[in-house]
Amino acid sequence: MAQLDEVVVVGYGTQSRRVVTGAIESIDSEAMASIPVTTSEQALQGRASGVSVINSGSPGQPPVVRIRGLGTMNNNDPLYVIDGVIGGRLADIDPQDIASIEVLKDASTTAIYGSKGSNGVVMVTTKKGRQGKLSLSIDSYVGTQFVTKRLGLMNTNQYTQFAEAFGLPQRLTDPQYADMLNRNTDWQDAIFQSGLMQKHNFAISGGDENSDFRISAGLIDQDGILRNTGFKRHNFRANSNFTFGKLKIGETAQIVFNNQNPESDSGGRSVIRHAIRMAPYLPIYNPNNPGGFQGPNSSVDGQDAENPVRVLELPQRENRSVNIIGGLYAQYEILDGLVFKTQAGLDYRTFNNNTFVPSFNDDSMGATHTQIFASIEKNSGTFKSLVYTNSLNYTATFADKHNLEVLVLAEKQKMRSTNTNAYSRNYISNDVNELTNTESNLRSNSLEYTRIGYLGRVNYNYDEKYILAASIRRDGSSRFGPNNRWGNFYSLAGGWLISEESFFNVPAINNLKLRGSWGTTGNDNIADYVYNYTIIDNFIYPINGSAGIGASPSGVGNPDVKWEETTMTNIGIDLGLWDNKVTLSAEYYKNKSDDLLMDRPLPPSFGTHSGIVTENVGSVETKGFEFNLGYNDYEGDFTWSANLNLGTNTNKALSLGTVGEITGASFVAGVNDNLTRVAPGESLFHFFGFQTDGIFQNQAEVDAHATQAGAQPGDIRMVDQNGDGIINDEDRVKIGNPFPDLTFGLNLNAAYKNFDFNVFVSGTAGNDVFNTLLFDTEGMQRLFNASTRVLDRWTGEGTSNSIPRAQGATLNTRASDRFVEDGSYARLRNITIGYTLPEEVFNGTFSRFRVYLSGQNLITLAGYSGYDPEVGAYTVNDATSNFEVGIDRGNYPQPKSLFLGLQVSF
Repeated sequence: MAQLDEVVVVGYGTQSRRVVTGAIESIDSEAMASIPVTTSEQALQGRASGVSVINSGSPGQPPVVRIRGLGTMNNNDPLYVIDGVIGGRLADIDPQDIASIEVLKDASTTAIYGSKGSNGVVMVTTKKGRQGKLSLSIDSYVGTQFVTKRLGLMNTNQYTQFAEAFGLPQRLTDPQYADMLNRNTDWQDAIFQSGLMQKHNFAISGGDENSDFRISAGLIDQDGILRNTGFKRHNFRANSNFTFGKLKIGETAQIVFNNQNPESDSGGRSVIRHAIRMAPYLPIYNPNNPGGFQGPNSSVDGQDAENPVRVLELPQRENRSVNIIGGLYAQYEILDGLVFKTQAGLDYRTFNNNTFVPSFNDDSMGATHTQIFASIEKNSGTFKSLVYTNSLNYTATFADKHNLEVLVLAEKQKMRSTNTNAYSRNYISNDVNELTNTESNLRSNSLEYTRIGYLGRVNYNYDEKYILAASIRRDGSSRFGPNNRWGNFYSLAGGWLISEESFFNVPAINNLKLRGSWGTTGNDNIADYVYNYTIIDNFIYPINGSAGIGASPSGVGNPDVKWEETTMTNIGIDLGLWDNKVTLSAEYYKNKSDDLLMDRPLPPSFGTHSGIVTENVGSVETKGFEFNLGYNDYEGDFTWSANLNLGTNTNKALSLGTVGEITGASFVAGVNDNLTRVAPGESLFHFFGFQTDGIFQNQAEVDAHATQAGAQPGDIRMVDQNGDGIINDEDRVKIGNPFPDLTFGLNLNAAYKNFDFNVFVSGTAGNDVFNTLLFDTEGMQRLFNASTRVLDRWTGEGTSNSIPRAQGATLNTRASDRFVEDGSYARLRNITIGYTLPEEVFNGTFSRFRVYLSGQNLITLAGYSGYDPEVGAYTVNDATSNFEVGIDRGNYPQPKSLFLGLQVSF
């Protein structure tokens, strides 16, 4: 029955698991610490049903977290609440400092956060001190990270054969280039490396009957698997609590220093795309070239393929930040059961991002890839959020069976952010990384945001058998105009603990609970000031043939813009068998979001810079099932447990107002297609393009098909979707869905005497990936290096029905299902074996001394042809853009890892 008596953290308080009516999942400290990870979001992956985590391999890049899919066209990030402080970054918290994480998923648990709860809430509780003697713990590991996947690209001999399809370049037959043709540069091996990684955490804690404290410090140092990328973090945390009779005060404080060397790109392409395209006979270095690198020296070989090693190594890119989050609280028991609590929370961040690119010339023969100046860019800014919360909480029990809790609360949040960006050039020296007035550009901005909220909540249960919960919250946001500044949000939930009924007599079942909830939450995660006109300067007006600099409205204000609102329905059942040796929970949820805030295009005659107006016009529905099944056997020398979670999710756009569709995510340079679309009746942000039907084998097939511009034998046959006999943009359809139908996680733990073992598998099913790398490796639009598969391309009737002819019709390289692949995968996320030495080995010096060996991502089962089916955000773009989800642009793949670790406690 321990699980029923467990206390879980909910919004503005705690509850016994027995009387919880909402959809809450808990991840404890052991689960968080069992996998060596760089960010705590990674430890969430596969641990909670309905929670999707998409990792990026780029060191220091936080994963994208989604709870129960998408509920808005805008920001779908969940709300993070760290030790009661709204805000902060989960990525900054060392997993070793976390006591528990609760994921709140339905209206019963999230509506109390009103305008912030629509995307789910992640509640983080960090470790506190305990009464007793001082305790010191050390948790360290060191290891290596690497990537073994390589795309099958052509070597020099194969490349020269392939070049014949584009007209054999003269220099390839010239004897003076014989040495060059004997060279085989593996550009993939040139950019990838094995990276060292180490992480250390030290903590000291203690306490007595009136106070407790815990102080910790941590370091993580990670080399990326791409050259010249890496991440280093120093974190410090202090928690303390003090009791003076009926008065309790306490604080939590954390400061984090981050230093990231992010991946460089060039020309709007990732370094992996450049590595794929580069001719294999070119050398990496050329000491005779300024900068010391060699690039393509003929337009025949694709001039926009750049030396990827130079792209990575020559620029100096460094992103530094200092992040502080903390809170102070005081609570006083006014009367028996009546507690007043006041809390102030701070989330403060400052950052400095610097990029310095020296001058270079990769082409000694034609000055193709050249920068004749050093470029300097410095970007800095601050973010500050202050949250003040005052509450009264009353708990009482009447007649031994009527249990009541009432909470009233007032809260104010005030945020301010500033940003300054400066750029200049230096034509004189590569040795000065400082800004000047030479071709300089300077911009800055500041934003302010205020939110005020009032909350009332009532929890009641009769004999912990019949449970009711209700809440109402009223929020006001500065992001809306005076017409609709305030929003009201409600929730109602109930539960029935059937196993406590006198008529229920099933010995095997010790827990059976039905529960359900309904409520509304809001969302104001949009840009500031959209309700009003704003002015931009540096607007260019043509006056008498000259450029005149002036100002212009940036867009059209909409004073009637109002809250997005999500209505959530959740039905759940909890089951415990044989004293909770076997546990099962199941949920069904349905969320409907209305009044979605969308940008409607305006006619050019409006004369605004942005050409849009923000309106409440959209409606979206998401629904799905979630299951958690667990088995725990903790008796005997050999113990083991297994936990499986499954989550399904489907979404659909119900309405876009007067807008027929919204498109985004451009394909590649020279192909003016958008890859992603939102349209009524379809899933959100699905892939959009042509459906293919093999390859024309002869002219008769071309003539018999719908008119397809430029089509010849050897070109891809496109499906005439509307039957009008013409292949054009009207024939583009949904060709894939980046969001999985199913997410799953399986966690197995076993122990035998002093040995312990963990296997953790997670994955997805039913999602697609738009692999733009196939455009590079099989597009054959121009002469670049490519996949060895193009050597088996169509060259005559019957030679291929999958790889078209080289330099084919334009439609061959338009966005189509040719580039869409199944993104389902199952990944061995972790395998760990550990051994804890008996205390007598060290004569009781250590209360715990454990060593372990761990492997991460060692095996991935997937049909995807790219580097990684779990396509993380392309870090150069907006990491959270909904339009970019599931698009592989040569994104940073996740590494495999091996670690040796030590955990010691005194």
